[in-house]
Amino acid sequence: MASHKDRERLVIHVEKPGEKFLFHCGEQFLWESLPVGTRIIYPPSSFPPIENLDEAIEKALDNPLEADPLSAQLRRAMKVTIAFDDLSLPLPPMPTQRDPRKRIIEKVLEKCAEKGVTDIHLIAATGLHRRMTPHEIRERVGKRVVGEFFPDRLYNHDAEDPDGNVMLGTTDHGEEVWINRRAAESDLLIYVNINLTSMNGGHKSINVGLTTYRSLRHHHNVHTLINSKSYMDPPNSALHQVLERMGRVVADHVKSFQIETTLNTDTFPHIFSFLRKPEPSWTAWDAANFQFTRKSLKAIPFSLRWRIWQGQRAPYGITSIQAGQVGAVHKHTLEQLIGQQAVPIKGQSDIVIAGVPYLSPYNVNSIMNPILTWVLSVGYCFNLYRGQPLVRKGGVLIFTHPLYKRFHSKHHPSYIDFYEKILTDTREPAQIEQKYEEKFATNESYRQMFRQGYAYHGVHPFYMWYWGIYGARWAGKVIFVPGDPDVAERLGFEVAPTVAEAIERAKDFVGPSPHISYFHWPPIFVCDVEC
Repeated sequence: MASHKDRERLVIHVEKPGEKFLFHCGEQFLWESLPVGTRIIYPPSSFPPIENLDEAIEKALDNPLEADPLSAQLRRAMKVTIAFDDLSLPLPPMPTQRDPRKRIIEKVLEKCAEKGVTDIHLIAATGLHRRMTPHEIRERVGKRVVGEFFPDRLYNHDAEDPDGNVMLGTTDHGEEVWINRRAAESDLLIYVNINLTSMNGGHKSINVGLTTYRSLRHHHNVHTLINSKSYMDPPNSALHQVLERMGRVVADHVKSFQIETTLNTDTFPHIFSFLRKPEPSWTAWDAANFQFTRKSLKAIPFSLRWRIWQGQRAPYGITSIQAGQVGAVHKHTLEQLIGQQAVPIKGQSDIVIAGVPYLSPYNVNSIMNPILTWVLSVGYCFNLYRGQPLVRKGGVLIFTHPLYKRFHSKHHPSYIDFYEKILTDTREPAQIEQKYEEKFATNESYRQMFRQGYAYHGVHPFYMWYWGIYGARWAGKVIFVPGDPDVAERLGFEVAPTVAEAIERAKDFVGPSPHISYFHWPPIFVCDVEC
């Protein structure tokens, strides 16, 4: 694990006027200068991966945390369900042969076979996300598993199946706990997880991935999310407190075995190796490669840029595998993630700048629409901290993204109506929740597109809006560069043609001599902000 001193080296300050830096801007890059004194915060270097992954999987299954070895829990004639994270993680996707879901599931199936277990189902834990296509399932679990189990015993969770879900009970706060019926009625539920952020995993896996709207509404709501003081800091997250309560109900009714993995920060393939390095450390080849890539992306049409980026596969390495009781497992997972991702930062800034990449958990093989840009910026990017936000209360957030008005009609039909009908009426979350949420959640047309097609649930854009409200309210102003002005107005943002112009406009709001930080992501990392 890197020392505190090593982590401090990830923070530099601009020393020369006109010194330029790379900014992610959707499917393109910007190359702009920052004022002298600007604090640049880089992600930590990638930790080395586990050398022998199969050996590590075997060790985790045979030596679980606060649980019996997996083999000891298996017996002939029992009913086993294996659930696994859907395509929303990791970002970008991994090559199939490197994906830990595939390797772990194959090992679990071997152990089931050794014990004579034949009643096995595999479920993609999609929650209210869109169904995964057969190709997308095969990418995650491999041809061997698909060939043996798909489609009768390998399928997507259906949150709207009236017979396929069951209520286990309520929490001590009256929150309904629904999960997939097959999972609930199994003798053993095995959950296989990938953790790219400290927001995911733990009790969130089952209580988001295998549940229904009737449960999700208890934690994906305005009150809960506005009181979650960083999604990446579970002890201070109201969201995770609800999930903990639900997890206790699940534990009373379902015997489960959690398997979690963590990844390093090897996000980009070799062709984009310059993205792995701070600009001051670029070689001449890195600089030339970047400029060629930047100009090429600018010259080609959006459709081609989209295909190039969506086709990328990340060479992530697995840094840990732990199995057993969900709480004990997730505690170790969080330690591994924070060890890889946390950067100590002293003091907040008046202005924080960040690039917005082309990919979020909800547009894999799809389009980044305005609502997804909203949640990726003022939702997820803003929340990549522990302690205090990187930007001070009432400060200015500057994001680089075209903020284009594009939608995938098959994946995000309710998003289109949310954008065109609801946001033209109000942006106020409480009003949106009270006036419109139930109508979208129970709309029969959306329900059929969700169940029979590949659409996100009708209520999904509401949750995306709620997830961004804390960041949007914390900041006094949000500016997008270059940004479509019509889209920005609809979302409640402002636009500027360049980063320099955005900073000048921000000075009118925060004062003439602001403290500025550039949060240089991706890869994903978190700032431990000490005020």
